[in-house]
Amino acid sequence: MDLHRNGTNGSCSSPCGPLTDYYIPDYILKPDTEQIILDNAPCCPVVVFINSRSGGQLGSSLIKTYRELLNEAQVFDLSEEAPDKVLHRLYCNFEKLKSNGDLLAIQIQKSLRLIVAGGDGTASWLLGVVSDLKLSHPPPVATVPLGTGNNLPFSFGWGKKNPATDQAAVKSFLAQVKGAREMNIDSWHIIMRMRIPQDGPCDPIAPLDLPHSLHAFHRVSDCDSLNVEGYHTFRGGFWNYFSMGMDAQVSYEFHSERKRNPEKFKNQLTNQGTYAKLGLKQGWFAASLTHPSSRNIAQLAKVKIMKRPGGQWEELMIPRSIRSIICLNLPSFSGGFNPWGTPGTRKVQDRDLTAPYVDDGLIEVVGFRDAWHGLVLLAPNGHGTRLAQAHRIRFEFRKGAAEHTFMRIDGEPWKQPLPKEDDTVVVEISHLRQVAMLANDPCKSKSVNDPSSPSCHSHDDDDSNSLEDEDEWEDGRKKFGAAATFKIPDEVEIAHLS
Repeated sequence: MDLHRNGTNGSCSSPCGPLTDYYIPDYILKPDTEQIILDNAPCCPVVVFINSRSGGQLGSSLIKTYRELLNEAQVFDLSEEAPDKVLHRLYCNFEKLKSNGDLLAIQIQKSLRLIVAGGDGTASWLLGVVSDLKLSHPPPVATVPLGTGNNLPFSFGWGKKNPATDQAAVKSFLAQVKGAREMNIDSWHIIMRMRIPQDGPCDPIAPLDLPHSLHAFHRVSDCDSLNVEGYHTFRGGFWNYFSMGMDAQVSYEFHSERKRNPEKFKNQLTNQGTYAKLGLKQGWFAASLTHPSSRNIAQLAKVKIMKRPGGQWEELMIPRSIRSIICLNLPSFSGGFNPWGTPGTRKVQDRDLTAPYVDDGLIEVVGFRDAWHGLVLLAPNGHGTRLAQAHRIRFEFRKGAAEHTFMRIDGEPWKQPLPKEDDTVVVEISHLRQVAMLANDPCKSKSVNDPSSPSCHSHDDDDSNSLEDEDEWEDGRKKFGAAATFKIPDEVEIAHLS
């Protein structure tokens, strides 16, 4: 590609600097392409992945702008090519070039940064692929908010509103990527196992709008070490949250409705309004007097937690009014709310609770009764029902409690059938490893190693009206182990999932 085309050798307004700072030549991206010599190695080389189907028409517009500014070959449309193929090809080429003593390839690999534009599911898809590579120094990831919730971008200072797509806006974002700092976050492994049912399959049922990150939860192959004869075993991973219950059901209906009537989902504000209407329709705001008790988490499953690595399993008592449970890794859920908050001094002392760090090996477990309960998040110090912080958590489903439930990983929901006569259905979540994100200021996510991160409030304001005890609310009205990687079975073709 000609570096002078479209002003690629020019400068943009400070602090973006020359666009050659971000440029990667063809021979790095395409094996067997003629090698070229650059005067200087780019200080912030980027590979860009964009979901062209996200954000109405914004995804396609972003692709056009990035390709005008950078090498077209370093900007990928996820609807045309999956990130696992791109990154495997790129890193195989890195190794080949490095073995030939290519100093430019060495420098680009060392300083490479990834940009992903899409919803939370798209970002999680890319994070899973990067995790699969098991690199000694994996490239950190910056996220562009093109979805409805945008919890991942919001958690790391990239905002939650869909961005502008003109050249000035993209140049400004590139400058922020150059100046961003790396931050490690925990990743979590999830496994579900059940006896093979006699009356039909119990595979996860995706909504009509098949999610990009469906690979995040799939049945293991027969040769997988986790496979057990006579059982179906599913595995996956997440970075933001896992949820089960009414919130996942509303999300499932939203994705299905968007597929049926795509013309109604052209902008972020309309999407959020539709989401609220579906929540009302599903009874998330006001439970019917005759709604199934299985919608209450305590009726559906017994919950156990392991607070620290190598500890003992303890039963977690779930208040009988809780209809949605969230296992939260980042301080952003449902478009930017922090359901955990920051516990006050008394909670820290009495219940051994801490602030929600993203790299402490603990996941925050929060419950909600209904959507009205969620409105407390709008108030200062508002939060959900804090249930526990844990290194591992497992759900043991009660026999015959329900024909199905709804689950969600990082914004991507599915309907999960449950065998009627099986009392061995278990979902277990455990800490896996860490991945690198790029953080921009102001950043909501906090590191346990950052001395500026608050361990707790110096006051007890958030304790006074928490209503975390179920009585207060009523008065007022077998170890499965973690997989080494989120490996995708050979028979699954991710490119077709989009």
